[in-house]
Amino acid sequence: MRFVTLKQALTWLESHVDFEKVAPNRADVPTLQPIRDTLAALAHPEEDYPMIHITGTNGKGTTTTLISTLLAEQGFSVGTFLSPDLQRINERIAVNGEPISDSAFTVLLSRLADVEEAIGVRLTRFEILTVGAFLHFSDMGVEVGVIEVGLGGTWDSTNVINAAVSVLTNVDLDHTAVLGPTVAHIAHDKVGIFRGNGVAVLGTDDLVVADIAQDRADELGCPLVMRGRDFQLESNDLAVGGRLLSFSTPRASYDEMQLNLHGIHQGANALVAVVAVEEFLDRALSHDVVASAFANVVMPGRMEVLENYPLIVIDGAHNPAGVRALAATLDEAFHLVGERRVVLGMLTGREVPDMVEPLLTLGVTEFVVCEPLSPRTQSAELIAEHIRERGGDVTVVSDPREALRYARTQSQPEDQIVIAGSLYLVGDLRAALLALPFQHR
Repeated sequence: MRFVTLKQALTWLESHVDFEKVAPNRADVPTLQPIRDTLAALAHPEEDYPMIHITGTNGKGTTTTLISTLLAEQGFSVGTFLSPDLQRINERIAVNGEPISDSAFTVLLSRLADVEEAIGVRLTRFEILTVGAFLHFSDMGVEVGVIEVGLGGTWDSTNVINAAVSVLTNVDLDHTAVLGPTVAHIAHDKVGIFRGNGVAVLGTDDLVVADIAQDRADELGCPLVMRGRDFQLESNDLAVGGRLLSFSTPRASYDEMQLNLHGIHQGANALVAVVAVEEFLDRALSHDVVASAFANVVMPGRMEVLENYPLIVIDGAHNPAGVRALAATLDEAFHLVGERRVVLGMLTGREVPDMVEPLLTLGVTEFVVCEPLSPRTQSAELIAEHIRERGGDVTVVSDPREALRYARTQSQPEDQIVIAGSLYLVGDLRAALLALPFQHR
């Protein structure tokens, strides 16, 4: 075996180009040929099981997790590929909810290093993880793979699969330097995951996106199941611990289903997940299966409450649409008695005014601005300047953990502390609060 320890294997992995640390632009987006060549050298492990493929601006991680949970409740062995990770890279490749072990990950990366040397094709870091997921799921004999797109759709490394069901959750402005400046540009990129021999599920009724999705489906000759036309949320109400949902799909109606996730937007994600699994199985789901999956789903770092006095909520809102959803959820579901502080840090490529405006409108006593542990971190001083210009009270504490400590010293038991802006920040501070390891420190 090439690597004896996971540390050695990860050192090799980190020697590859990482577009999560160095943001790509249009000129940097790779072709899919290198990953196709690598998969061919491995005898195409991605063809060993059927797949569900998920893209979207927001909600794709939650939708992916919900789909996997629903399939597991049906008794399937499920491989799930997610990105990014919060605490450890192992989280990205999981079978039946269990991240790949250190020993299995070491062996997997050793095999991929040998293949890279043998065929002379050098992949990016994310492409290696994608191939690794497909290979691991094949080795483990999964019955279905649930694959989350990393970025966009058409040129994402996951788009080498022929998924039975392709899901587009929604489209908003994000990663515009890569995907294009408008919702239409981004939608054209994301519908690139649709397949002529599969079914496409669209989780938004946005007319621009719907027209683009329908045109792509018609071009391919694949059925398109669309929110608002073919399925809809009939109620999405606040409930203790989450949401109470009633919805109809092309195959069934589901009434008063308790979802163990906070946020109005999570109701939409849950609906799309049910429809995707129905289309995969070609039948309705039992109410017991849906109820159990909704009760058991866990989404670390998404509207997650970690402490109560003061209330500490973390959320991976990392783009304007995500922040708008965060603000709406805080307003509806988390009654404020005392003061609210936001520990905020974000990466470059974000429009700072669009990120802070929903929180300013919501009402924040104080912003504590920091710099997430990423080469792409946005200047805390620059963020603070934008907040001050809009009349907000802001304190700069560059180190994330020191920023959290400062927010706690300023808060009373009845106050709230919200952590948001970057998944790097959320992962770091979640690890600090739960005494977990964090690989990026």
